[in-house]
Amino acid sequence: MNNQATLEKLSQLKLYGMLAAFKASLDSKLSQNMQADELLAHLVESEWIDREKRKTERYIRSAHFRYQACIEQIDYTTQRGLDKNQLLRLVDCSYIDKKENLLITGPTGAGKSYLASALGYQACRMGYKVRYFNTTKLFTYMTMSKADNSYLRELHKLASTDLLIVDDFGLAPIEAHQRLMLLEIIEDRHGKQATLIASQLPQAEWYGLFGDQTIADAILDRLVHNAHKIVLNGESMRKRQKTTSISE
Repeated sequence: MNNQATLEKLSQLKLYGMLAAFKASLDSKLSQNMQADELLAHLVESEWIDREKRKTERYIRSAHFRYQACIEQIDYTTQRGLDKNQLLRLVDCSYIDKKENLLITGPTGAGKSYLASALGYQACRMGYKVRYFNTTKLFTYMTMSKADNSYLRELHKLASTDLLIVDDFGLAPIEAHQRLMLLEIIEDRHGKQATLIASQLPQAEWYGLFGDQTIADAILDRLVHNAHKIVLNGESMRKRQKTTSISE
């Protein structure tokens, strides 16, 4: 079998990592200096790396993050109460392995959504499945699933997601049917998966969102217990960036 036939078969088998590596080795004549086992190891490693890269890209696309953000781009220079050491401890995603929650609070523009997106992006890079929702859109999404009888299936998808990010929590009071919906989501994930909540309301004010003390206790007890907490403060990052841009 000639090399061109091998390349065509690798393409047909969708072994794109091997295909690229074998083609590159032929172009550079690297394969001529390799033993058979060395070449095979090189091709297998290239295929593995390619598949991991494509899996990460697929996870990032399906998460639907609000921002294209990564941990390396986080701004620590602005005085907003962001503890770099704490954040770096979260980078290894061990909190996801331990099924621990993460609560991010702070005023409008403090960078909560960006930080949540960056942590979610990092989780995807580490091989975890992530889903990102604005709170209102989460409720709309789940309400629509009831209309087409896919509600239980969607609940199962949320329950099996390694990290569920719920952003803009508390921008509006939570209605009666939404309370029960949220309780089901949180109950299914409690102790089994990690959940990240981002809110401009201080945690102490979350109880007032529900209008039902019993349900509020049930939901918040599951969210807050053993959760990591990041409390941001200071002026709006968007305002600061706009001011800096104008001054330049």
